[in-house]
Amino acid sequence: MKQTFLLFAIMFTACHTTEKNNSISSISNKDVQTAIGRIMQAQPAADTELVSKGVEQTAQFWEAEDGTPAEFIDFCTENYVADLAGREILFRKIQTDLEILMGNYNKMSVALKMPIHVTGSDITPIDEAFGAYEPSAHFAEDMFANKIAFIVKLNFPFYNLQEKNEHGKTWNRQEWAYARLGDVFISRVPAEITQEIASVLTDADNYISNYNIVMDKLRTENGEQLFPDGMKLIAHWGLRDELKSDYADKTRGTEKQEMIYCVMKHIVNQTIPEQVINNGSYEWQPVSNRIFKNGQEEKIRQEPGTRYQKLLNQFHAQRKADKYNPAYNTYILRAFDQQMEVSYDEIEQLFTQLLSSPQVAETAAMIRERLGRELRPYDIWYDGFKTRSNIPEEQLSVQTRKLYPDTEAFAAALPGILQKMGFSKEKAAFICNHVAVDASRGAGHAWGALMRDDKARLRTRVNADGMDYKGYNIAVHEFGHNVEQTISLHDVDNYIMCGIPNTGFTEALAFVFQKRDLELLGYNDNDPEKSKMTNLDIFWGCYEIMGVSLVDMRTWKWLYENPQATVTDLKQAVIRNAQEIWNIYYAPILGEKDSPILAIYSHMIDYPLYLPNYPYGHLIEFQLEKQFAGKNIGEEIQRIYPAGRLTPDYWMLQATGQTVSVEPMLEAVSRK
Repeated sequence: MKQTFLLFAIMFTACHTTEKNNSISSISNKDVQTAIGRIMQAQPAADTELVSKGVEQTAQFWEAEDGTPAEFIDFCTENYVADLAGREILFRKIQTDLEILMGNYNKMSVALKMPIHVTGSDITPIDEAFGAYEPSAHFAEDMFANKIAFIVKLNFPFYNLQEKNEHGKTWNRQEWAYARLGDVFISRVPAEITQEIASVLTDADNYISNYNIVMDKLRTENGEQLFPDGMKLIAHWGLRDELKSDYADKTRGTEKQEMIYCVMKHIVNQTIPEQVINNGSYEWQPVSNRIFKNGQEEKIRQEPGTRYQKLLNQFHAQRKADKYNPAYNTYILRAFDQQMEVSYDEIEQLFTQLLSSPQVAETAAMIRERLGRELRPYDIWYDGFKTRSNIPEEQLSVQTRKLYPDTEAFAAALPGILQKMGFSKEKAAFICNHVAVDASRGAGHAWGALMRDDKARLRTRVNADGMDYKGYNIAVHEFGHNVEQTISLHDVDNYIMCGIPNTGFTEALAFVFQKRDLELLGYNDNDPEKSKMTNLDIFWGCYEIMGVSLVDMRTWKWLYENPQATVTDLKQAVIRNAQEIWNIYYAPILGEKDSPILAIYSHMIDYPLYLPNYPYGHLIEFQLEKQFAGKNIGEEIQRIYPAGRLTPDYWMLQATGQTVSVEPMLEAVSRK
């Protein structure tokens, strides 16, 4: 998972310290027209439409504390730059200074969060306090106070998503860069609210990062231990990956999967004994939900709604920022129109189109035949289309532990991985010199740099005996993010264009890397059915995560419709949403009406509305894989990813010749 988008979201949100109704400007329409007239009189060659847009947006955020109406008019007249050469100079200076500020804020944030993200000594309260602190919280507040934000708004106005999609087809690279600079200051959120958002996000992330299940303490109703000593898995990622690996266990794999499914339902329903969370002191029988310590049964204490309290805290914090975001006045709009630059309705339509397609039932029938049994709800994680499903995970872990006993060994191997992907020796060395590898407390993530003399961070779990296969698989995924982060920072033409349209595009490249993890270990797959199996694997992955994403999306819509909801109300709503979506799109295929399993994903708790990026990324991944077929992948990545932050459809048109769509995937899966 990529994390730099969080800092971008915070830093691209302007703030001030006095909480007030930001819709009230001290500037009248008459003042606006006077300022426009003065500029046109002084610079008659100026573009009237552009001048009007810049002045109107500047006025929208100009408050009494910023100056009198007369001072506003003077400011606009003195600071508007109509001369093309002068505007270019202004742009270059602003983006240079933004790189200095954003890059160093990001670097500080990474360093302050190091104790809670990376393994080491026990986390202390002061670590959590510094980790929750956001160095950039006052960034835009300062920019408005010293009038830099107003200079940007005046000369480089903001274009909403509809305008970008309309005008983007004719914009050149410089015009795109100017438009992206206009995205920087589009609201004035109080600094204390910005800091609260960062704090509750860090709190939720810390909760999830330490939500582990001690698997060797799970017991069947007969008291049997199914999982090996020392196995400790984070929810949901570790539980899901273990469930996937159990398809290769022909002896007791199904029994293990049923137990994991039971554990997941307890987490969602909050019936899990609080005593077993990240604690190996108790033996737990999930089916009957009984716990034992030193052979004696003890009374369980159910987790007291903590999971949903963390989500509710996120909602309340984000809602406080709504009235200070005139362009995107709900977190839903900020997550979709602003960050993804794809509307909620468009995403929902894409997802439901695939979920309701006949190809789902066709693929399910194939899985049922391959498993030789009726499908169960956890078969949304069926992993049998991958080669590694036929290789015992422990066999793979023996190899990865030997190759990568520590993070240093994995870091040393990264250039070779890139060369196997088709990168030149020189380019591989350049990228890897800009990536640092850390041992993660959580499941793993990637955190990109925001200035060119800093490094991206790759985090994955490394046990005392080395990196097991799960850690390796995650590391390869995160390295895909790092490759994107480095190329789209260093190879883009303008710093303000660095990055990708949305996180789905970096997830797509991470998926491309992750899918080749066995090839990178030396396992060659010459199966003529490989292409077909790859298509089915991506399709089934979309089927799974799209339902999960819809739960996340509809939960936030419900929260805005019910802003006074209690934790109990929210828990019931999440479970109800999960069950309703399950009953429509999954129960007819996988059985068991009213399963809540779609609500298990941890991202819904610690990074709300991030989940839709995953299936959107899968759609992009599929189209990229078609583009990569028969070509040098490394060269194609270097051609595609320097495009930077265009809107999604324009980026995809340059990359593959098509916009983002479900249709190519459905067509490929139909050719069985």
